[in-house]
Amino acid sequence: MLDLTYDTPKPKVIAGATGDWELVIGMEVHAQVSSRAKLFSGASTQFGAEPNSNVAFVDAGMPGMLPVINEGCVALAVRTGLGLKAEINLKSAFDRKNYFYPDLPQGYQISQLYHPIVGEGEVLVELGDGTARRVRIERIHLEQDAGKSIHDMDPAMSFVDLNRTGVALMEIVSRPDIRGPEEAAAYVTKLRQILRYLGTCDGNMQNGNLRADVNVSVCRPGQYEKYQETQDFSHLGTRCEIKNMNSMRFIQAAIDHEARRQIAILEDGGSVTQETRLYDPDKNETRSMRSKEEAHDYRYFPDPDLLPLEIEQAWVDDIAAQLPELPDAKKARFIADFGLSDYDASVLTAEAENAAYFEAVAEGRDGKMAANWVINELFGRLKKEGHDITETPVGPAQLGGIIELISKGDISGKIAKDLFEIVYTEGGDPAEIVEERGMRQVTDTGAIEAAVDQVIADNPAQVEKARANPKLAGWFVGQVMKATGGKANPKAVNEIVSARLGL
Repeated sequence: MLDLTYDTPKPKVIAGATGDWELVIGMEVHAQVSSRAKLFSGASTQFGAEPNSNVAFVDAGMPGMLPVINEGCVALAVRTGLGLKAEINLKSAFDRKNYFYPDLPQGYQISQLYHPIVGEGEVLVELGDGTARRVRIERIHLEQDAGKSIHDMDPAMSFVDLNRTGVALMEIVSRPDIRGPEEAAAYVTKLRQILRYLGTCDGNMQNGNLRADVNVSVCRPGQYEKYQETQDFSHLGTRCEIKNMNSMRFIQAAIDHEARRQIAILEDGGSVTQETRLYDPDKNETRSMRSKEEAHDYRYFPDPDLLPLEIEQAWVDDIAAQLPELPDAKKARFIADFGLSDYDASVLTAEAENAAYFEAVAEGRDGKMAANWVINELFGRLKKEGHDITETPVGPAQLGGIIELISKGDISGKIAKDLFEIVYTEGGDPAEIVEERGMRQVTDTGAIEAAVDQVIADNPAQVEKARANPKLAGWFVGQVMKATGGKANPKAVNEIVSARLGL
């Protein structure tokens, strides 16, 4: 059972010249909705298309073009909220967030500031010390993505690709409950896992489909507890936002650098300026991008082209009824039903496809043995070759067949590994391969006794040593296995060797 430590957090502490400092982190994760069409137009969301080929008139900000809400995007946002145990608001509304960027043709972004579609929820984050942290979700709102400005194609000009403009994003805003770089990465990892299980975001950080804005501040020990009591953010220090982080490693490095930068300013007698910063991984530093805007700077107002969004509870209930088994529940079930360790269950449930594969292998078979073969043999081989479970050449029925042959005593563990290699590289039915290639394990005690007697007769000096030191009996076992081509039943060999040597 996990130890929930939300009420007694163990923050990352950085020792400064004037005393200790604690980190306080809140995150805004932008997750691209897994929809084939954009939030307010029917334009495609296909990644990698020719620049400016997936652009509808409304995306390009053409005069007179009106947005039309994509019901599928709304459903996926609701599904996400339910998966995060969040409150679903039956009434929400869209606002215009006004600012100028070359890749935002309308001159504003349609978002949800005042009335988001999803309210408070939570993410349970498992930490390396065996405990877990409950990170509170403040809200999830739907909004449009902007396009992309390209600055490295010409020394004198910049180019604009509007393919992403209007793509639906879910902005998932956490409370400042995260207390260290590793915990921040663990939070994003867990959130990504849940979204992928739900099928609401593919979590591809390399393509920008999941990216995080990280708010970092530092405070003296005891100030966070005062914030918890009063909900007064002034106890947490001035925060700076690091934009568009798309790597777990970079998230950790950026937080650590930014925290030390702020501590150095404060200990030098200065004050931290609230601003938006960018992280440069090449120099491992954050640098100022712009002063941090407040809501009034964007001149938010209700979007006049979109009516308030009203959904029915029955519709929400129908979406809830179709939710899949989520990672925490699946992990607990794997531990209970298959007798797996916490570590093995975590590995097998990291991705929904991994869990489904394992369950197919383990059905009606030894769960622990199935886990061992899936994790160590199959996953190890796939990782070595740069593949994942969706690219495996060994189907669950084939791997399950190998496990059955082991369980029935038809093959030994060594033969099983040879058989796995054949199935992995050549394919085929494991049972048929064993028969065709004469790989069946030798269980005839008479044949094994003959092999043991021959090895003993050929090595009288070793016999005396083994009788003086029983640990050396393993040498005889190895010689018998070698003589039988690894086909002898290891248990029978051990028993007969011990009997013959009088051990």
